[in-house]
Amino acid sequence: QVQLVESGGGLVQAGGSLRLSCAASGRTFSINTMAWFRQAPGKEREFVAAISRSGGTTYYADSVKGRFTISRDNAKNTVYLQMNSLKPEDTAVYYCAARGYTYFSTKSYDYGYWGQGTQVTVSS
Repeated sequence: QVQLVESGGGLVQAGGSLRLSCAASGRTFSINTMAWFRQAPGKEREFVAAISRSGGTTYYADSVKGRFTISRDNAKNTVYLQMNSLKPEDTAVYYCAARGYTYFSTKSYDYGYWGQGTQVTVSS
């Protein structure tokens, strides 16, 4: 099994920045792709960004491209999401996810491991 624990959420004004972290433990050798999703109240969970095991390949949702950066430190078994130029519409619970396959997926049902989520609130 793999356990994921997110941290770094909070309240920020529009235009501000936050960095989320996701620490993995357990059978981390089985993890390849890691990703971030988010879910706003009353909305479905949506894909934000994904990163390959090596960190050399990343993929972003159009809504965050150019503002968010995903990265990972395999020595620390941690993935990060640097969020800049935040907008009120970025307000959501952000979830870290992991899967054993190497190819990316933007579908939440393709990820077998999930964190508990961290709240990000952007005020206008």
